[in-house]
Amino acid sequence: MELSEKINRLKKERNAVILAHNYQVPEVQDIADFVGDSLGLSIQASRTDADVIVFCGVYFMAETAKILSPEKTVLIPDANAGCPMADMITAEDLRKLKAEHPGAKVLCYVNTTAEVKAECDVCCTSGNAEKVVREAFNNDDEIIFAPDQYLAHYVSAKVGREFIRWQGFCPTHLKILPDDIERERRLHPGVEILVHPECRAEVTDMADRVFSTEGMIRYVGENNGREFIIGTETGILHRLKRENPDKDFYPLCERAVCPNMKRTTLEKVLWSLEDMKHEVTVPGEIMTKARKSLDIMLKY
Repeated sequence: MELSEKINRLKKERNAVILAHNYQVPEVQDIADFVGDSLGLSIQASRTDADVIVFCGVYFMAETAKILSPEKTVLIPDANAGCPMADMITAEDLRKLKAEHPGAKVLCYVNTTAEVKAECDVCCTSGNAEKVVREAFNNDDEIIFAPDQYLAHYVSAKVGREFIRWQGFCPTHLKILPDDIERERRLHPGVEILVHPECRAEVTDMADRVFSTEGMIRYVGENNGREFIIGTETGILHRLKRENPDKDFYPLCERAVCPNMKRTTLEKVLWSLEDMKHEVTVPGEIMTKARKSLDIMLKY
């Protein structure tokens, strides 16, 4: 309580807004002004009159917030909170791949660095990737899809077209196995299994529904079911239960914990506001190019 009071007092003094990703620890979600997915939080922050954004997530998310709100100061409580998937491709890697496929358009998952976004034509989220492919590209466009091979596989099956796929992945979602689905179906017969499209193809094929994190939140809130098995990073269970106290949620895989998301603590949020650190910056030219790929995505 004392930590929360200090954070709230400093937040007012700094005219700050605190954003927390759905995978953050419960106490960080509870102190936040907004909880959601990475892009939704960045859009939300751009619409506030806050001078300071404290982004409780991983680094590429804070970069995205800075790109969409260049006039605001963006802080990340732990500068070492990275994303292994985002680190699996560099701007140089993508430039080389583009050189091998001249004329190909580039679709990049929002889970990428600012430098990679600057090399892309369009960005997408796990929630709008299918729509972006259908509406932002011509039928005869050759498309490079980076970096998540599993999201690319899932969208490829939905839209019926092949991509040039970068072989990246989310280590946390790869912990979720077909055996987990088989076990939970035995333990909870008849209960719907919702999984994230970053999961391996065998898992998305076996699941009842495939959703982004915000898609899961919406589906559960609108559905009359009373029990759900959730196949994504376990941090989302806190928000699901908080917003649906009359429903029960079971993690598909207890092992699906992102160590980078769990780096952020209340103490680090407080220190970030006290010392105005760690500030996230993006070079001007990269910001301008990356913003173009995000702006096209935001139409969808």
